[in-house]
Amino acid sequence: MAHAIVRAAAVQLNPDLDSADGTLQRVLAAIAEAATQGVQLIVFPETVVPYYPYFSFVTPAVTMGPPHLKLYERSPTVPGPLCDAVGAAARDARMVVVLGVNERDHGTLYNAQLVFDADGALVLKRRKITPTYHERMVWGMGDGSGLRTVDTAVGTLGALACWEHYNPLARYALMAQHEQIHCSQFPGSLVGPVFAEQMEVTMRHHALESGCFVVNATAWLTPEQCKAQAPTPELEKAFRGGCYSAIISPEGKHLAEPLREGAGMVIADLDFALIDKRKRMMDSVGHYARPELLSLRLDRRVAAPLSSAEHAPNAADADLAAQLVAAAPPTRGQGIEAAYLQALSTLMEK
Repeated sequence: MAHAIVRAAAVQLNPDLDSADGTLQRVLAAIAEAATQGVQLIVFPETVVPYYPYFSFVTPAVTMGPPHLKLYERSPTVPGPLCDAVGAAARDARMVVVLGVNERDHGTLYNAQLVFDADGALVLKRRKITPTYHERMVWGMGDGSGLRTVDTAVGTLGALACWEHYNPLARYALMAQHEQIHCSQFPGSLVGPVFAEQMEVTMRHHALESGCFVVNATAWLTPEQCKAQAPTPELEKAFRGGCYSAIISPEGKHLAEPLREGAGMVIADLDFALIDKRKRMMDSVGHYARPELLSLRLDRRVAAPLSSAEHAPNAADADLAAQLVAAAPPTRGQGIEAAYLQALSTLMEK
C-alpha cells in the first residue's frame, strides 16, 4: 500500500507589534515563500495575528487597560477580511494553513486556531479551552466543540495551543479521533530558555504517545521588541528564549533542525508510513487502549449564553416521555428521573 508524503513547514514568525495588517502581510508572504518550496501544510504561531499579548505577562492588571484595548481594536472577527485574505492565499498556493489569531467576538477576545484547507475553505475554528495564568485577564474560555480533528488535503489534522498540551484529556480527545498531524502553537520569546526545553519534551512526547507527526510553531521578538515590551530593564529577560519551531516524527525524532532563535521556517517531509510503523508497536487508542476500564467523555456542545425552545412542555409531551421511559428503562446508574427529563427535552426539540 502506498503511503502519503506531505511537505510541512513550521513558521517562526516575527509579528508586527504596531500593526495588525503588518503581521497579516508577513503571514501571506510566508505562505507565498513556502509555496516556492513545495510546502503543502504550513503552521503559524499562537495568536500571531495581530500578536500574542506579551504585555499581560509583565503588566499589572490595574495598568493593563490601554494595551488590552489596543489588542481589541486590532483583533480580527471570524469570518471577516482576515479569513478572506488567508483563505485566498491558501487556495492560490493549494496549501493547508493553520493560523493562530486573537479572535474578537463582540466584547470578548479568544485565543483561536484557524485551519484553512487547500481549497481556501475555513474547516475549523477552535478556541483555547483554558487560558493560562496571565492570559485569563485577556481571553475568554473556549468549549468542547473545537476539540475535533478535521480531514484535509494533507490528512487528518488536530490542533491545540500552548499549555492545552498539559491537559492530557484534551490531547487524548484528538488522539482518539486518529489525528495524523498535530499542529501545535506557542507564543515564543517568553519565560526564557526553560520554556523551550519544556516545550520540546512535551511535543516529542505527544508525537510518541499519539503516533502522529507534530508541527510546532512559535513566534520570535527582536531585541528591540523585547525591550519595548518590558516596563523595566530587569524584566527584559521575561521575553528572552522560549522559541522552538520544530517538526517531529511519530517516533519522537526531529525531521529537521529546530529553530530556536530568529525568524525563519522549518521544512520537512512527513512520510505517513512512519505512523503505521509506530502504531504497530503501540496504538494508544487501539490495541494498547482499555476502554472498558478507562475512557473519555467529551461534551461537544457549543457554550452559549442564551438558548431557547420552540415550545414549552405540555401534558402530551409529559405523557409521551413517561411512556418512552417505561418502554426503554434507563441505563444502570442513570436514574428514572434523569431519563424522563432527557426524553422530555428530546421531544421539545423536535
